[in-house]
Amino acid sequence: MDARQWVLVAVILGSGMTIIDGTAVNTALPTMQAGLHGDLRTMQWVVEGYLLSLSALLLLGGALGDRLGRRRVFLAGTVLFAATSLACALAPNALVLAVARVCQGVAGAILMPSSLAILTATFPEAERGKAIGTWSGWTAIASAVGQVAGGLLAQYASWRWIFLLNLPLAAGVVAVSLKHMAESRDEHAPRHLDYPGAVLAVLGLGLLTYGMLESQWLGLVLGLVVSGAFLAWEARAGSPLLPLGIFKSATFSGVNGLTLLLYGALGGMLFLLPFDLVQVQGYSQTAAGLAMLPMVGVMWACSGWAGGLVDRTGPRLPLILGPLLAGAGFGLLAAPGVGGSYWLTFFPGILVLAAGMSVTVAPLTTTVMNAVPEGQAGLASGVNNAVARLAGLLAIALFGAVLLAVFRFELGRHGASPEVLAHASELLGMSVPAPREVLVGAFVAGFRASMGLAAGLAVLGAGVAAAVLPRERKPV
Repeated sequence: MDARQWVLVAVILGSGMTIIDGTAVNTALPTMQAGLHGDLRTMQWVVEGYLLSLSALLLLGGALGDRLGRRRVFLAGTVLFAATSLACALAPNALVLAVARVCQGVAGAILMPSSLAILTATFPEAERGKAIGTWSGWTAIASAVGQVAGGLLAQYASWRWIFLLNLPLAAGVVAVSLKHMAESRDEHAPRHLDYPGAVLAVLGLGLLTYGMLESQWLGLVLGLVVSGAFLAWEARAGSPLLPLGIFKSATFSGVNGLTLLLYGALGGMLFLLPFDLVQVQGYSQTAAGLAMLPMVGVMWACSGWAGGLVDRTGPRLPLILGPLLAGAGFGLLAAPGVGGSYWLTFFPGILVLAAGMSVTVAPLTTTVMNAVPEGQAGLASGVNNAVARLAGLLAIALFGAVLLAVFRFELGRHGASPEVLAHASELLGMSVPAPREVLVGAFVAGFRASMGLAAGLAVLGAGVAAAVLPRERKPV
């Protein structure tokens, strides 16, 4: 292989680590919860801590690469990701793990944004599309690898190996990058980085997440106030992380709204489904990981076809039809009770959801990039990626709150005592002092409510697309 192909391998492995850890941890959460004796809120923070720092700092990470050198920042992020992965693997309890995951998200935010920028700088225009397509395809495979690996490791070894495996991967990325990757930077990048904006973004998202997870109205109010301060600062900053002028495009704003709704629904489902499969349905961790493989397989098989949809039909049709199909898939996932064959219970919903996401994802990315001038393509990509991560961050908190509220209601409806209701947050381990059939029924009711919420968000996303996208087929 020539040097450019080695660079492609390096950025695929580097980005893959951040993606694998997200999906692997989701699948292994029931085992992690049992081993670390964490309740619902603490385990939510294990996921949310990572997403919070990752989503809030992605734009800053991209700006660092443009200014200081993408190779340098990519390598720094890789080394830091390995170090924080080791901290996660050695965590003695759920609280320490949640803190380590926050630090791991910071490392991911430094690592991820430079990947596509490095490919753009490495490959000539004639070869760039193929390289970026290859990177996109392997990131989809990384999601599947994470789901399966998380289940296998949690069941047959230890969930700690999810993080330990990052160490040799990171070493390989560093070795290849040092030998084959050239340095690149944006010579016109602003001299000053918007650190106050980054601090306000983290504080605002952190307070909002805390308010939702802990049911603290004060946290929600403060989060909204700080988020408003972030927007006010960005409007007057000389070199803002988020130039607000980019949202003057109704198409750009609308499609990012669709991203927030649809990826929020998906993120909430991916967080809750493993608990249903393992704690209620009795699946092994490996089987729970394999349950989502049909979705990844369908999306991988349809990626080439879906990529050309905008050229053939324009963006309006796929960005309405896709979310509607996804909403139907979420609705089907709300149907199963307890027991039954996977192929007759969860598989139909996953298959329909996969079809909806396949129709949506590639046209959504294309529409986002086409909605802004070519010189803002990098910013548009960064904003859309940050919105997708933010969607998962907020949705996990929201979906967990809905599940817990319905769970408590159902326990109360069956005559649970105040003592039982006080321990309702331990539902993930199904260890509340109540008959198992009552716990299972309450959990299924909460899961169904959450999937109903996911379906509603997806349908609302289709409505947003219908409102902002033009009917006629023309460039956006």
